[in-house]
Amino acid sequence: MTRAKSSLLAEDLSNLDALLARMRAGERRAISRAVTELERLSASAPRLLRAMEPYLGNALVLGFTGPPGAGKSTLVNAYTRHLRQAGTTIGIIAVDPSSPVSGGAILGDRIRMTATLDDDGVFMRSLASRGHLGGLCPAAVRVIDALDAAGKDVILIETVGTGQSEIDVAEVADVRVLVTAPGLGDDIQAMKAGLIEIADVMVVNKADREGAARTVQQLKGALALRPRELGEVPVLETIATTGAGIDELAAAVDEVARRRLAEGPRQRRRRRARYLIARAAAERIARRVKDGGGAVLDQLADDVLSGRLAPEAAAERLFSA
Repeated sequence: MTRAKSSLLAEDLSNLDALLARMRAGERRAISRAVTELERLSASAPRLLRAMEPYLGNALVLGFTGPPGAGKSTLVNAYTRHLRQAGTTIGIIAVDPSSPVSGGAILGDRIRMTATLDDDGVFMRSLASRGHLGGLCPAAVRVIDALDAAGKDVILIETVGTGQSEIDVAEVADVRVLVTAPGLGDDIQAMKAGLIEIADVMVVNKADREGAARTVQQLKGALALRPRELGEVPVLETIATTGAGIDELAAAVDEVARRRLAEGPRQRRRRRARYLIARAAAERIARRVKDGGGAVLDQLADDVLSGRLAPEAAAERLFSA
């Protein structure tokens, strides 16, 4: 990094009020700077989060999730174009698989999201999943705050696309869109015990392919297994490459969003904070087991096998040891 660039970056963080003003004016460089600090949780991140507090809680957070091959990135791109026609400003967080070499995001989503190119009303950041199996990573929540503080009206999250385990988006997004497509084999069966329970809207993308009608019927059948109190979920057909069905998708999202936004910003942000706390607790336990919990864990395992301890009591003892 050159001396001049280092000076500019230091200046950004020395006057957070000015940085926030530039972010809210839509300056890409300022937004990118804030996103980078929060993504990597730098030493400046806590001060930045406190400075952003008065501007948080206004954006609608919309999550797109579902199995690989469903066309989530193309659908997000088409939906972004639809929103931009109405003048809506957008932030996009694309959680990509991690590179096994660098640990960074592979960036495959950027190739398919052409709506983000040369449009100052759209800001996109790719994040690495870093091995998180829930489809998101804790950094995504901090990036949501940066884009919210920057005044983006809607924040779209596209999850990795790993299947049933990908349920973190339920804790983070205000509205969850489950995307699938014809010809994905047993994916719907696999999703029944996970993603289907958290969906607010279901989309069969690539609906011009053979088998689309059957996929719609399978989803409707799977919905019959949901607890009745979870409410009705629309099942829509789209062809993201042509824009077919995007108007209907937008209308369905708007209907759910009206209910969710009525909860108020504090409650919606508190839900995301609970997710961060749960993730931090899980990672703390994992580190304890990995960094010296071997003997302790073996003893606890023997106690569970002998019936001296219940698994829940053993977990509590491991956490408090």
